[in-house]
Amino acid sequence: MKKLMMILVLAGVLVLAACGDQGDTDGDETSFVAGFGIGTYEEQFREGILPILEEQGFDVDIRILSQNMQVNPAMDEGSIDASVFQSTAYMEAINDELDMDMVRLTFSPGAPQSLHSVRHDSLDAVQDGSTVALPDDPVNQERAVRILEDLGWVTVAEDAGKMDFSLSSVSPAAYDIDFKVLDPAQILVSLEDVDFGIINGNYIANAGMRIADGLAIEDTPEEHRIIVTVREEDVDTEWAQALKAAYESEEFEEYFTNQSKYDGWVLPYAWEER
Repeated sequence: MKKLMMILVLAGVLVLAACGDQGDTDGDETSFVAGFGIGTYEEQFREGILPILEEQGFDVDIRILSQNMQVNPAMDEGSIDASVFQSTAYMEAINDELDMDMVRLTFSPGAPQSLHSVRHDSLDAVQDGSTVALPDDPVNQERAVRILEDLGWVTVAEDAGKMDFSLSSVSPAAYDIDFKVLDPAQILVSLEDVDFGIINGNYIANAGMRIADGLAIEDTPEEHRIIVTVREEDVDTEWAQALKAAYESEEFEEYFTNQSKYDGWVLPYAWEER
């Protein structure tokens, strides 16, 4: 009986200790999970940001999801704490769709959209009936059409939205373009089937190509620049502020600007303001 009592007491102590450890973990501001789709933004984080944070004593777990569209739901369910892949406009659209409270922590280097072709080596090849592949989601489609507007190929209605953009807002200008709407990930591999394609920058970078080699490159407005995203409740945590400082640091800037594959990328405002 004494032996049984001692076992029960010991078990109780272990349970209490475990509960205490769980509480410490929940309140830990020196560890977090960063989530990414496959590709460039994860690579930049692992090579340029992670060493900075680990040197400061932060414990960072990197979680890679097979598709970018899985990243925000992962934050919604609490399995990741921060992400780098989306723009402010896209984040706000997802906040409305999923009733989330994500916010922009800071800007990341971003891959702008760019216009590419395997059929033509010049923009002068465009004519009435030329086919142009566009992303199928409204936010990125609006961005793509703005490139064509800047080229003078199309006209976009003044009341065209961003989150709810529709090609009904687009009319011919210099040319009557035939649009082919595709999944963003499919445009690069479908270039042989169209005259031109406007491709999200992360797909160009992931393919080992240079954005700077595009026939036209987006002049990316602020709402479409890539951001570091966290939940609103986490903005002032120790890890979030350290993450923000790392992305804005001279150390990360030096790493990034010494990589020729990032030529043509949009740089964070913090770097431009130094």
